[in-house]
Amino acid sequence: MVIDEACVSCIINQSIKVAHAIKASDALSQILTSTVEAMSKDFSLAHNPPEVAADVYEKMAQLADKTDLYDEVKALSTLKALSCIPLLQSKLLSSSNKLLTATKIAVAGNVIDLAAEVAFDLDEELQQIFDTEFSHNDFQILANKLPHAKNVLIIGDNVGEHIFDYLFIQTLQELFPHAEYSYMVRGNPIINDVTMKEAKEAGFDKLCKLVDSGVNTPGFAYERAFPHAKELFDDADLIISKGMGNYECLSPSHRHNICFLLKVKCQVVARSLDKEVGDIICKMV
Repeated sequence: MVIDEACVSCIINQSIKVAHAIKASDALSQILTSTVEAMSKDFSLAHNPPEVAADVYEKMAQLADKTDLYDEVKALSTLKALSCIPLLQSKLLSSSNKLLTATKIAVAGNVIDLAAEVAFDLDEELQQIFDTEFSHNDFQILANKLPHAKNVLIIGDNVGEHIFDYLFIQTLQELFPHAEYSYMVRGNPIINDVTMKEAKEAGFDKLCKLVDSGVNTPGFAYERAFPHAKELFDDADLIISKGMGNYECLSPSHRHNICFLLKVKCQVVARSLDKEVGDIICKMV
C-alpha cells in the first residue's frame, strides 16, 4: 500500500499522541507538531505509511531526546494483556475448535495500537471477539495449510498484543507439533511495536525461534530487513502477518502463503480491503 492523503493527517496527529505519552511541555509539544507538519510537505507518495512513519518517529525521538517514546505505555499494555491471560486460557481449555479460538485471541490483541485512527477497548473486544465472524474469512484455508507447513513465520505487531501471540503460538505448537515456529519483531523501538526487549521479557526466546527483523518501520518492510530476516521470510512455508502495519508493508508482496490477521482501524485500510472499520480480517494471499 502506498500512502494515502488521509494518512498524512493521521501521521501529523500522532505527534499529539506522542506529546501526551511523554508528558511533553507545551513548548516541546508545539515543536513536535510543527516539525511533523513541515515534514509532511515532503512525504513521498511512493512509500507506504509505515515507511513514512519511521522517519517521522525517528525525528520526534531526537527532538524529545528519548529512544523509546512509548516505553511507559508499552509496559502498561503488557500488564493489561497479562491480566487477560486467565480468561483466555479458560476459553482455550473449553473450546471445541482451539485453532479458531486461538486465532480470534491473536486478532483481539491487535486492538492495542497507539497509531490507529480509531481506538478500541480491549475488554470490550474480548467480550465480543469469540462471537464475531471474520469479515474476510480465509480461516479454513489457513487451517488446511497448517498441517502441511514445516516452517511457520509469525510477524509480530504491537506490545501487549504480543502476549496474545504467545498463546497463539503455544496453541499452534500443540496442534501442529511437526512445524518450526519463528516470531519476528522490529529492529528498534517504533511507536508501540514489539521489539526483542519485550519479546524476550515475555519468554519468546524459549517458546520458539525469536528473530530481529532489523526494520525500523512499524511494519515488515522487506527491503529494510536484515539478510537473515529476508531469508526466513522467503523460505517459510507459511507466514502469519499480524496487524495493519505489516499489511500495509506487504500489500503487495513477492510472497504467497501470507495470512493477514488484523482488526481494521482506519478508513484507508478499510478501503484497501473493501471492508469497514472495526471488521476483523483473516485474509490469505
